[in-house]
Amino acid sequence: MSNVPSDYIAYLAQMTQILDIELDDARRAELAIQFNRIAAMAEPLMAFPLDDRLEIAGVYKA
Repeated sequence: MSNVPSDYIAYLAQMTQILDIELDDARRAELAIQFNRIAAMAEPLMAFPLDDRLEIAGVYKA
């Protein structure tokens, strides 16, 4: 997990504690790798410039 940001490792630790889930080291490492992959896929989308005049999507509030 050396190339996985510590934020993902900390997030996994917090979520497993909150959800009371037991993960072995292999599963924890694989989840951290998957988070890293998802972030890499999202990077170009997040970097795409948007026109300031675009309407933002509505937010549902119950």
